Amino acid sequence: MQIQPSDLGLIARVAALGKRYGSGAGQVTALDDVSLGLRRGEFTAIMGPSGSGKSTLMHIMAGLDTPSSGQVWLGDTEITSLPDSALTVLRRRRVGFIFQSFNLVPTLDVRGNVLLPFELDGRKPSLDERMWIEELYEVLGLKSRLGHRPHELSGGQQQRVAIARALATRPDLVFADEPTGNLDSRTGREVLGLLAGASAGYGQSIAMVTHDPIAASHADRILYLADGRIVRDAGRSTPEEIASFMLSMETAA
Repeated sequence: MQIQPSDLGLIARVAALGKRYGSGAGQVTALDDVSLGLRRGEFTAIMGPSGSGKSTLMHIMAGLDTPSSGQVWLGDTEITSLPDSALTVLRRRRVGFIFQSFNLVPTLDVRGNVLLPFELDGRKPSLDERMWIEELYEVLGLKSRLGHRPHELSGGQQQRVAIARALATRPDLVFADEPTGNLDSRTGREVLGLLAGASAGYGQSIAMVTHDPIAASHADRILYLADGRIVRDAGRSTPEEIASFMLSMETAA
Protein backbone atom coordinates (compact mmCIF):
# COMPACT_ATOMS: atom_id res chain seq x y z
CA MET A 1 0.00 0.00 0.00
CA GLN A 2 1.38 3.39 -1.00
CA ILE A 3 1.70 5.98 1.76
CA GLN A 4 0.08 9.28 0.75
CA PRO A 5 1.24 12.75 1.92
CA SER A 6 -1.96 13.17 3.98
CA ASP A 7 -1.10 9.98 5.92
CA LEU A 8 1.97 11.88 7.14
CA GLY A 9 -0.04 15.00 8.06
CA LEU A 10 1.36 16.86 5.05
CA ILE A 11 -0.56 19.36 2.94
CA ALA A 12 2.12 19.46 0.23
CA ARG A 13 5.33 17.62 -0.54
CA VAL A 14 8.21 17.64 -3.02
CA ALA A 15 10.69 14.81 -3.59
CA ALA A 16 14.12 15.09 -5.25
CA LEU A 17 13.01 18.36 -6.85
CA GLY A 18 15.31 19.93 -9.43
CA LYS A 19 14.91 23.01 -11.61
CA ARG A 20 17.38 24.05 -14.28
CA TYR A 21 17.28 26.90 -16.75
CA GLY A 22 19.16 26.98 -20.03
CA SER A 23 21.49 24.30 -21.33
CA GLY A 24 25.14 23.52 -21.84
CA ALA A 25 27.75 25.82 -20.31
CA GLY A 26 25.11 28.48 -19.61
CA GLN A 27 22.84 26.21 -17.58
CA VAL A 28 21.72 27.58 -14.21
CA THR A 29 20.55 25.28 -11.39
CA ALA A 30 17.80 27.01 -9.39
CA LEU A 31 16.84 23.97 -7.26
CA ASP A 32 19.07 20.98 -6.57
CA ASP A 33 17.54 17.75 -5.18
CA VAL A 34 15.11 19.39 -2.71
CA SER A 35 12.81 17.16 -0.65
CA LEU A 36 10.42 18.55 1.97
CA GLY A 37 6.87 18.37 3.28
CA LEU A 38 4.64 21.20 4.49
CA ARG A 39 2.50 20.22 7.47
CA ARG A 40 -1.22 20.85 7.69
CA GLY A 41 -2.11 23.95 9.71
CA GLU A 42 1.47 25.20 9.91
CA PHE A 43 2.86 28.64 9.01
CA THR A 44 6.15 28.05 7.20
CA ALA A 45 8.62 30.75 6.14
CA ILE A 46 11.00 30.08 3.24
CA MET A 47 14.14 32.21 3.47
CA GLY A 48 17.40 32.66 1.67
CA PRO A 49 19.53 35.21 -0.16
CA SER A 50 18.58 36.45 -3.64
CA GLY A 51 19.03 33.64 -6.16
CA SER A 52 18.75 30.90 -3.52
CA GLY A 53 15.73 29.33 -5.23
CA LYS A 54 13.03 30.24 -2.72
CA SER A 55 10.61 31.83 -5.21
CA THR A 56 11.23 29.01 -7.70
CA LEU A 57 10.39 26.47 -4.99
CA MET A 58 7.15 28.29 -4.16
CA HIS A 59 6.11 28.59 -7.80
CA ILE A 60 6.68 24.88 -8.44
CA MET A 61 4.84 23.82 -5.27
CA ALA A 62 1.94 26.08 -6.29
CA GLY A 63 1.79 24.61 -9.79
CA LEU A 64 2.83 27.90 -11.42
CA ASP A 65 6.07 26.42 -12.77
CA THR A 66 7.19 22.91 -13.71
CA PRO A 67 10.23 21.09 -12.30
CA SER A 68 13.07 19.71 -14.42
CA SER A 69 13.14 16.61 -12.21
CA GLY A 70 11.43 15.21 -9.12
CA GLN A 71 7.82 15.05 -7.97
CA VAL A 72 5.33 17.48 -6.42
CA TRP A 73 2.14 16.68 -4.48
CA LEU A 74 -0.62 19.00 -3.35
CA GLY A 75 -2.50 16.97 -0.78
CA ASP A 76 -2.60 13.47 -2.26
CA THR A 77 -2.62 14.72 -5.84
CA GLU A 78 0.66 14.45 -7.70
CA ILE A 79 0.68 17.60 -9.82
CA THR A 80 3.99 17.05 -11.65
CA SER A 81 2.42 15.66 -14.79
CA LEU A 82 -1.05 17.20 -14.65
CA PRO A 83 -2.18 18.90 -17.88
CA ASP A 84 -2.52 22.70 -17.74
CA SER A 85 -6.32 22.61 -17.67
CA ALA A 86 -6.42 20.31 -14.62
CA LEU A 87 -3.67 22.33 -12.94
CA THR A 88 -5.64 25.55 -13.42
CA VAL A 89 -8.72 24.07 -11.73
CA LEU A 90 -6.63 22.62 -8.90
CA ARG A 91 -4.91 25.97 -8.24
CA ARG A 92 -8.23 27.81 -8.31
CA ARG A 93 -9.88 25.44 -5.84
CA ARG A 94 -7.08 24.40 -3.51
CA VAL A 95 -4.44 27.12 -3.49
CA GLY A 96 -4.54 30.76 -2.37
CA PHE A 97 -2.03 33.44 -3.33
CA ILE A 98 -0.95 36.65 -1.61
CA PHE A 99 1.50 38.76 -3.61
CA GLN A 100 3.70 41.71 -2.67
CA SER A 101 1.97 43.79 -5.35
CA PHE A 102 -1.56 42.90 -4.07
CA ASN A 103 -2.78 41.95 -7.62
CA LEU A 104 -6.29 43.29 -7.07
CA VAL A 105 -8.60 43.95 -10.03
CA PRO A 106 -8.87 47.79 -10.19
CA THR A 107 -12.40 47.84 -11.63
CA LEU A 108 -13.85 45.62 -8.85
CA ASP A 109 -14.72 46.79 -5.35
CA VAL A 110 -13.55 44.96 -2.23
CA ARG A 111 -16.44 42.50 -2.29
CA GLY A 112 -15.90 41.79 -5.99
CA ASN A 113 -12.20 41.13 -5.49
CA VAL A 114 -12.78 38.79 -2.55
CA LEU A 115 -15.45 36.83 -4.44
CA LEU A 116 -13.37 36.62 -7.64
CA PRO A 117 -12.13 33.02 -7.01
CA PHE A 118 -15.77 31.88 -6.86
CA GLU A 119 -16.63 33.80 -10.05
CA LEU A 120 -13.68 32.19 -11.87
CA ASP A 121 -14.88 28.79 -10.67
CA GLY A 122 -18.36 29.51 -12.04
CA ARG A 123 -20.18 29.23 -8.72
CA LYS A 124 -21.54 31.23 -5.81
CA PRO A 125 -20.32 30.76 -2.22
CA SER A 126 -22.35 28.32 -0.13
CA LEU A 127 -24.07 29.54 3.05
CA ASP A 128 -21.15 28.21 5.10
CA GLU A 129 -18.68 30.00 2.84
CA ARG A 130 -20.67 33.25 3.01
CA MET A 131 -20.54 33.12 6.82
CA TRP A 132 -16.79 32.52 6.65
CA ILE A 133 -16.31 35.47 4.26
CA GLU A 134 -18.33 37.73 6.60
CA GLU A 135 -16.04 36.62 9.42
CA LEU A 136 -13.00 37.49 7.29
CA TYR A 137 -14.41 40.97 6.61
CA GLU A 138 -14.86 41.42 10.36
CA VAL A 139 -11.45 40.11 11.40
CA LEU A 140 -9.63 42.01 8.64
CA GLY A 141 -11.43 45.29 9.33
CA LEU A 142 -12.98 45.51 5.86
CA LYS A 143 -16.70 45.75 6.65
CA SER A 144 -16.85 49.51 6.10
CA ARG A 145 -14.83 49.28 2.87
CA LEU A 146 -16.75 46.66 0.87
CA GLY A 147 -17.92 49.13 -1.79
CA HIS A 148 -14.49 50.75 -2.25
CA ARG A 149 -12.21 50.06 -5.21
CA PRO A 150 -8.48 49.40 -4.74
CA HIS A 151 -7.41 52.98 -5.58
CA GLU A 152 -9.59 54.20 -2.69
CA LEU A 153 -7.73 52.00 -0.18
CA SER A 154 -4.38 52.30 1.58
CA GLY A 155 -1.64 49.75 0.87
CA GLY A 156 -2.42 47.94 4.10
CA GLN A 157 -6.13 47.78 3.29
CA GLN A 158 -5.35 46.45 -0.20
CA GLN A 159 -3.18 43.72 1.30
CA ARG A 160 -6.01 42.82 3.69
CA VAL A 161 -8.32 42.43 0.70
CA ALA A 162 -5.72 40.17 -0.93
CA ILE A 163 -5.59 38.08 2.26
CA ALA A 164 -9.41 37.83 2.39
CA ARG A 165 -9.46 36.75 -1.27
CA ALA A 166 -6.76 34.12 -0.62
CA LEU A 167 -8.60 32.70 2.42
CA ALA A 168 -12.17 33.00 1.09
CA THR A 169 -12.34 29.54 -0.51
CA ARG A 170 -10.58 27.93 2.49
CA PRO A 171 -7.80 26.58 0.25
CA ASP A 172 -5.57 23.70 1.31
CA LEU A 173 -2.52 25.95 1.16
CA VAL A 174 -1.88 29.70 0.87
CA PHE A 175 1.36 30.91 -0.71
CA ALA A 176 2.48 34.39 0.31
CA ASP A 177 5.29 35.98 -1.72
CA GLU A 178 6.94 38.80 0.29
CA PRO A 179 3.45 39.85 1.51
CA THR A 180 4.76 42.78 3.59
CA GLY A 181 7.28 44.04 1.02
CA ASN A 182 5.25 47.13 0.06
CA LEU A 183 3.93 47.94 3.55
CA ASP A 184 5.19 50.14 6.38
CA SER A 185 6.48 48.26 9.43
CA ARG A 186 3.35 48.71 11.58
CA THR A 187 0.97 47.58 8.82
CA GLY A 188 3.38 44.75 7.97
CA ARG A 189 3.23 43.50 11.57
CA GLU A 190 -0.59 43.56 11.47
CA VAL A 191 -0.66 41.57 8.22
CA LEU A 192 1.79 38.99 9.63
CA GLY A 193 -0.31 38.73 12.77
CA LEU A 194 -3.38 38.06 10.62
CA LEU A 195 -1.58 35.31 8.69
CA ALA A 196 -0.29 33.74 11.90
CA GLY A 197 -3.81 33.97 13.33
CA ALA A 198 -5.29 32.23 10.27
CA SER A 199 -2.82 29.40 10.79
CA ALA A 200 -3.20 29.07 14.57
CA GLY A 201 -6.91 29.89 14.78
CA TYR A 202 -8.30 28.26 11.66
CA GLY A 203 -5.72 25.58 10.83
CA GLN A 204 -4.78 27.31 7.58
CA SER A 205 -1.55 26.06 5.99
CA ILE A 206 0.62 28.98 4.84
CA ALA A 207 3.98 29.06 3.05
CA MET A 208 5.59 32.51 2.94
CA VAL A 209 8.64 33.47 0.94
CA THR A 210 10.50 36.32 2.61
CA HIS A 211 13.95 37.80 3.16
CA ASP A 212 12.78 39.72 6.25
CA PRO A 213 13.83 38.22 9.63
CA ILE A 214 10.98 40.04 11.42
CA ALA A 215 8.41 38.57 9.01
CA ALA A 216 9.91 35.08 9.37
CA SER A 217 9.79 35.29 13.17
CA HIS A 218 5.98 35.01 12.98
CA ALA A 219 6.25 31.55 11.40
CA ASP A 220 6.11 28.17 13.18
CA ARG A 221 8.88 26.81 10.97
CA ILE A 222 11.65 28.38 8.90
CA LEU A 223 13.29 26.72 5.89
CA TYR A 224 16.58 28.27 4.74
CA LEU A 225 17.70 27.83 1.14
CA ALA A 226 21.14 28.49 -0.35
CA ASP A 227 22.25 27.67 -3.89
CA GLY A 228 19.06 25.72 -4.55
CA ARG A 229 19.34 23.45 -1.51
CA ILE A 230 17.74 23.43 1.95
CA VAL A 231 20.55 24.14 4.40
CA ARG A 232 18.50 24.41 7.60
CA ASP A 233 15.04 23.48 8.86
CA ALA A 234 14.35 25.42 12.07
CA GLY A 235 11.45 25.96 14.45
CA ARG A 236 10.09 29.31 15.62
CA SER A 237 12.98 31.77 16.04
CA THR A 238 13.56 35.37 17.10
CA PRO A 239 14.36 38.01 14.45
CA GLU A 240 17.89 38.23 15.92
CA GLU A 241 18.47 34.46 15.55
CA ILE A 242 17.18 34.53 11.98
CA ALA A 243 19.27 37.57 11.01
CA SER A 244 22.36 35.98 12.55
CA PHE A 245 21.93 32.77 10.56
CA MET A 246 21.20 34.70 7.33
CA LEU A 247 24.38 36.70 7.88
CA SER A 248 26.40 33.54 8.44
CA MET A 249 25.00 32.15 5.17
CA GLU A 250 26.01 35.24 3.23
CA THR A 251 29.46 35.28 4.87
CA ALA A 252 29.96 31.62 3.93
CA ALA A 253 28.94 32.38 0.35
